[in-house]
Amino acid sequence: MRRVVVLALLALLAMTLPIAAWAGGIDLTNQGGTISISLSGITSKGSQLKSFNGIQAPPGKSLGSVSFSTGALTSGTITGGGIFSSVGSSFVVIGKGNYGEPKGVIFSGTFVGDVHWTLVSQVGQTSTYTLTGNLAGQLYNGRMVTGSTTQTIITHPGQLAKGIGHINLGNTHLNTPEPGTLGLLGTGLLGIAGTFRRKKS
Repeated sequence: MRRVVVLALLALLAMTLPIAAWAGGIDLTNQGGTISISLSGITSKGSQLKSFNGIQAPPGKSLGSVSFSTGALTSGTITGGGIFSSVGSSFVVIGKGNYGEPKGVIFSGTFVGDVHWTLVSQVGQTSTYTLTGNLAGQLYNGRMVTGSTTQTIITHPGQLAKGIGHINLGNTHLNTPEPGTLGLLGTGLLGIAGTFRRKKS
């Protein structure tokens, strides 16, 4: 009976391990810069990394840069909102290393699945859109991670007709394992295995 209980506990821990391992994450924000938008896709330029994992850039400074691109428009319209493909897309975060953030490529990845271009509001001549999508790629430490981003874009009818938009704010979350949680689960597994071994002998 004890063996069954131990095996059940081990199975439970094994099932919860992936959930606990990806419970944490890195949050980052970007501001400024522009996008060029057409039926071929959306490409950003000049957006500054303003925060990374709790580190804030001083006023007037940046921690680095954030750049992204999508595939072609697959449904909907540029003015009314639609869906862009993730084929051929990219999402890259680069740090300067001046304020505690990593120096060099912090994250290099792509969009995964549909990239949504949504008209959020129109006030006077100002239109606000969001670009949202899931991400997958590699962190600076070599770990493969997933995440998501929402980029808020502001534009005017005349600018949008020329394929121009301005990045107001970008929020990105990258899922990362929590070493403390993994260590706790590992200790628990070792403890249960040790108890079972002593009982058996």
